[in-house]
Amino acid sequence: MRSVTNMPLLPRPAAGSPATQEVLRRYHSRHKGPGQCGSVNVQYVSAPLPTVWSLVRRFDRPQDYKKFVKDCELSAGDGGVGSVREVTVVSGLPAGTSTERLDTLDDDRHVISFSVVGGDHRLSNYQSTTTLHVSGGGTGTVVVESYVVDVPPGNTAEDTCVFADTIIRCNLRSLASISEEMAGSPADG
Repeated sequence: MRSVTNMPLLPRPAAGSPATQEVLRRYHSRHKGPGQCGSVNVQYVSAPLPTVWSLVRRFDRPQDYKKFVKDCELSAGDGGVGSVREVTVVSGLPAGTSTERLDTLDDDRHVISFSVVGGDHRLSNYQSTTTLHVSGGGTGTVVVESYVVDVPPGNTAEDTCVFADTIIRCNLRSLASISEEMAGSPADG
């Protein structure tokens, strides 16, 4: 069960090097405000971090691995911090478009974060952070994606998190599959 209190989001266990632990604390331990929920999702990828990062860092191309994105165009900026993208969502979801701003793009620490700033959907004040971590002696990557979002009127925190987590987990599985194919690694199922 997910907590809807003001407890910080932090993957458990927060394993890895002190540098990895610092990144997890810094980027994935947000406090949720009243009426907000959030979660942390983790995916192991059997591909080197540079391969995975080459997909994740492309703010202008989320459709390269996010299956629910039909199209994306930058409406402001060049793909760097402060850029804004207009995302068109595939049919069948309770949304049509999402306007998103790139808040962080750190190629050294492998961190990307964005905020939803508009669109026709119910995920108000959605903020997402994704970090990548070397694993398996450099042959694998651990991807950690966390978010905080307002709970829409008429919904529960649990329902909101289940919806967001389902989308994120599908995206992370797709990221793993595509990255592993690019690296020539067998998928782990």
